[in-house]
Amino acid sequence: MLDRTSDPDHHRSVITFAGDAESVLESAVRGAARAAELIDLNQHRGVHPRLGALDVLPFVPLGDATLADCAALAHRAGQRIWQELQIPVYFYQAAALRPDRTLLEKVRRGGFEELRDSVLVDETNSPDLGGPALHPTAGAVIVGARPVLIAYNINLATSDLAIAKCIARAIRASSGGLPCVKALGLALASRSQVQVSMNLTDFNVTPPHVVFGEVSRLAAAAGVTVAESELIGLVPRKALEMAFADSLRLPGFGSASVIENRLADRP
Repeated sequence: MLDRTSDPDHHRSVITFAGDAESVLESAVRGAARAAELIDLNQHRGVHPRLGALDVLPFVPLGDATLADCAALAHRAGQRIWQELQIPVYFYQAAALRPDRTLLEKVRRGGFEELRDSVLVDETNSPDLGGPALHPTAGAVIVGARPVLIAYNINLATSDLAIAKCIARAIRASSGGLPCVKALGLALASRSQVQVSMNLTDFNVTPPHVVFGEVSRLAAAAGVTVAESELIGLVPRKALEMAFADSLRLPGFGSASVIENRLADRP
């Protein structure tokens, strides 16, 4: 396990772990089983959308692994989760079995409470494996394969949720904002702040420092300031290098300019 990030307002934990394919597969299935033991979605509340006790299980290629390898692993994990745990499964992104289920937000739309009812009357919402009913307490697991993304949040020094929602709408790609950015405006009651919660699906196109600059600009226009930003999980080294080069206006800077990278590349 490389990292765990937990938040009381989102009321969810993001766990990052890595290993060889078989170890990762076994750990994922065991994690799904443990989540189902501990979490009853009928009692669970949080500001972040969710469909399952183990909500999303993405397999991400690292090292020599490919996206196709991860999609195959996702399908194996989904089969085991249904067969061994009787928790229905939806597949998304590179593992999607239906074109309308490529995007995570489309699969999860409505969340546990709405899909729990709709799957019984609308077969187009049925899980890819299992069902049609969701698990009564654990919901369903959304299993997929995707490249590395950056989960990045910016918290605003205000409790006005409308401002966060307005900024999220302005920057998300689906509304004509920044490419490869998904964004929601959420309330952080424990901090008396609001948050622009984001997934940067391709940081090479839109990296965190670009998003931070745009959110800061829009926040200032609304008369509020940025309190802080936060990473959920881990960030690729390249994203940090991009931010460093931009902040110091070093157009020739790249991975080869970092001494540790050069040493690591030596035979």
